[in-house]
Amino acid sequence: MTAGSLGSQNFAYQAIGAATLLALFVASLFVGVGELAIGSLASDPEALRLIMISRLPRTLAALLAGSALAIAGLVMQTLARNRFVEPSTAGTAQSAALGILVVTLVWPDASLGWKAAGAAVTALAGTSVFLMLAHRLPPTQPFLVPLFGLVYGGVIGAVAIFAAWHLDLLQYLEVWMTGEFSGILRGRYELLWVAGALVVLAWWTADRLTMLSLGRDVSIGLGLNYAGMLRLGLVIVSAITALAVVVVGTIPFVGLVAPNIVSRFAGENLRHTLPWVAGGGAALVLACDIIGRLIRFPYEVPVGTILGVVGAVLFLFLLLGRNRNG
Repeated sequence: MTAGSLGSQNFAYQAIGAATLLALFVASLFVGVGELAIGSLASDPEALRLIMISRLPRTLAALLAGSALAIAGLVMQTLARNRFVEPSTAGTAQSAALGILVVTLVWPDASLGWKAAGAAVTALAGTSVFLMLAHRLPPTQPFLVPLFGLVYGGVIGAVAIFAAWHLDLLQYLEVWMTGEFSGILRGRYELLWVAGALVVLAWWTADRLTMLSLGRDVSIGLGLNYAGMLRLGLVIVSAITALAVVVVGTIPFVGLVAPNIVSRFAGENLRHTLPWVAGGGAALVLACDIIGRLIRFPYEVPVGTILGVVGAVLFLFLLLGRNRNG
């Protein structure tokens, strides 16, 4: 294949990806209980008000949360040097929910910003412990890391559930453990723009993160500040996960499925794959949110439930594909 044909093929893929994401974005604006038509936006003030207060913030929240969680999964896989881990299956999301529970208990009137800060601290601690223990597992058994992550996250989640039950806060905890966008309105999703800024930071440091994936000895030999980049990666993963859990709740499998699908056709270079991963995560969350609104119309199924099913199927496909291809 010549360089010209390869460039044309890449451009075609980019055009298809952009068109798909744009179609999902527009569909998300006009799918819901309240009937809307594109022509009514210019003549009906109530239709425009509904778009600006509810539909547009919800769509932007899904876009930002999906892209940020996909990048957080990609960065976590780089830190763990394992393609089958992500924040919701490695204790990060559960640690963030536990942090919100602690902040709510200590400071019931805390704002979303302070809850996000508390969640980020506990998510950072939980992720650090996971990586410290995961690096002790045999590198020849890659499936031990995700299995350990599931057990580790389950233990932290059980601690959070027990504490919430003891304190009569189970309903609050359920909100943070189940991702859904029905409560997103203007004024409630804006913290996710911080997660978007962290995605930009991840792209800016993509080359150094790629070097980090080569291991401690190799990356230090190439002149990388290994400890500093490891801390930065932990901060990116923990902050993105905490912001997502605080605003929309736990959304599983996005950070696992999107990076693995992209790596199948785009390789492992983070500088090249990062925009694809972000777009894939955003499209996956938007699509599942639209399905959740339609599957029991006029009622809604939380996007976390839809993604739990879709993500599990895709995860099994990735595992079986890996076994079949060695």
